[in-house]
Amino acid sequence: MSTLHRPTARTWLCATCWLAWPCETRRRQLLAHYDGAPASLALVLSAAMVEAAADLRGTPAGELHDQFVGWLPRYATISRHATAR
Repeated sequence: MSTLHRPTARTWLCATCWLAWPCETRRRQLLAHYDGAPASLALVLSAAMVEAAADLRGTPAGELHDQFVGWLPRYATISRHATAR
């Protein structure tokens, strides 16, 4: 049994729990793995979103955004407010 919750080919469902990838478990894993590197995580997930868009042609762009990057913490907003002080 995989603990990495990988996406399945062409469906972008989690191979472990069969939820839309990245599932909640994989999201937590990714946040932990990329702790301190939010831009890198956003780039990795953006690349996955582009790949998924080719496989899931009938899925609206907004849904893909929400699934892949819409859930990410808003680090840029936090950083701007911290440096504005």
